[in-house]
Amino acid sequence: MPNTYTQIHLHLIFAVQNRISLIQDSWAERLYQYITGIVQTNNHKMIIINGMPDHLHIVIGMRPLQSLSDLMQDIKGSSSKWINDNKFVAGKFQWQESYGAFSYNKSSLPKLMEYVKNQKTHHQKKTFLQEYKEFLDLFEVEYDERYIFHEIE
Repeated sequence: MPNTYTQIHLHLIFAVQNRISLIQDSWAERLYQYITGIVQTNNHKMIIINGMPDHLHIVIGMRPLQSLSDLMQDIKGSSSKWINDNKFVAGKFQWQESYGAFSYNKSSLPKLMEYVKNQKTHHQKKTFLQEYKEFLDLFEVEYDERYIFHEIE
């Protein structure tokens, strides 16, 4: 689209179905590379990806060529299939249906990238649920407790 100029930076957070810690260090980097390929194939820019065994953080520069829900469906569906085809987990791997998406201005990216990069250190102090609720509160996103990610029981 000529004469269309955008600057859309999104922080995407999503979790493994039932928040089970299935993402192993032995194949996590390959998963990140695979998801990076999905983002780039859809003409968006991967800025950083990292996570924990039960969830991922992705920061992208999004082009207005597709909806966020379509992109997330592609990322989750394709990466689930890839994980299952490679038999990285016993049984069937799935992502939770929900996700969080938060927008940032360019000047905030360095701090956000550092935050995503240091997930292991960060999660020594906070659970995923605490972290996620803090993002919802910080961005003033209303939510229903019944539908938010829950701690593993």
